[in-house]
Amino acid sequence: MESKMKKYALVTGAGQGLGKAFSYELAKRGINLIMVSLPGENLKELSREIARTFSIDAVCYETDLSVGKNVLELASWVNRDHEVTMLINNAGTGGSRKFQEASPEYINTIIQVNVTATSLLTHQLMPNLLRQSQSYILNVSSMAAFSPIGYKTVYPASKTFIHSFSRGLNAELRGTSVFVSVVNPGAMKTNPEITERVEKQGKLGKLTLLEPKEVAEKSINGMFRKDSVIMLNPFSWLVLSLIPIWIKLPLMTRAIKREIYG
Repeated sequence: MESKMKKYALVTGAGQGLGKAFSYELAKRGINLIMVSLPGENLKELSREIARTFSIDAVCYETDLSVGKNVLELASWVNRDHEVTMLINNAGTGGSRKFQEASPEYINTIIQVNVTATSLLTHQLMPNLLRQSQSYILNVSSMAAFSPIGYKTVYPASKTFIHSFSRGLNAELRGTSVFVSVVNPGAMKTNPEITERVEKQGKLGKLTLLEPKEVAEKSINGMFRKDSVIMLNPFSWLVLSLIPIWIKLPLMTRAIKREIYG
């Protein structure tokens, strides 16, 4: 039987960028929030502001999701005290550099945050989500999921995992109360530094730049429509789908090399 407790949407990476935009978009729709972010991102102040502005309940939880035990502790706390009808796995990390110059910590953090944390948190919250009359999982992948890219290497591979994981889980959960969506945004104007860096990639980079607010709104709309795959830039997706790998791989690699070396 479904609990009469308050219902929440959990958003990871909620302190800035797209996660912050997701939080505002959900609060605007009257949905209570569990906001998760790294320490030091002023999450308490942000959650209070959102709760006050939209008259919802917003609780925050600060932790580093690159540490496996932290993910399990977060899930345990959520399952003990909250009913969750929505899980938005937005937290992610990446970067651009030569693979041989990347530190072990850099490589491990991308895998732990993008792949392990998303998988573990989804697994641990599944009983909570399944006991609701209707619940949703929205995983944030990337346009990078559709092509390997030199000077990124690990990041696109991690986002390919997220896309495949989401599609498979959607099929597995068919007939249950949980619907799984995956969104594949391009680069976003989360801050001036990122915008400038992406624009150095040339036309290819500029073509995919999106505003976080727009991404959040369209993603939530797609999730509620029960779109299993949410495409925000159909032209980019079409280009990446139609161009053979032997053409797009060197093109995208050159674009990222320009981003690094100018």
